[in-house]
Amino acid sequence: MDGIRAFFEMDGYGVYVWPAFAVTAIVLIGLALASLRTLRDNEETLESLQGQRRRRAPVAGGQADGTDGDGR
Repeated sequence: MDGIRAFFEMDGYGVYVWPAFAVTAIVLIGLALASLRTLRDNEETLESLQGQRRRRAPVAGGQADGTDGDGR
């Protein structure tokens, strides 16, 4: 039991070390969550843009502007 207590006290430095570990863990978890949220948002934007592209696809044999190639 004294060994565990000595480990957590770290010769008096535990008061500084453990909060530093806690702050670091909180920041890393926050960064991971923010990254995952950004990834999800970017994937939704990509799917939306790809859907718009499919809807605007030109008809076979025609131009993208709807003409038949000779300006009419």
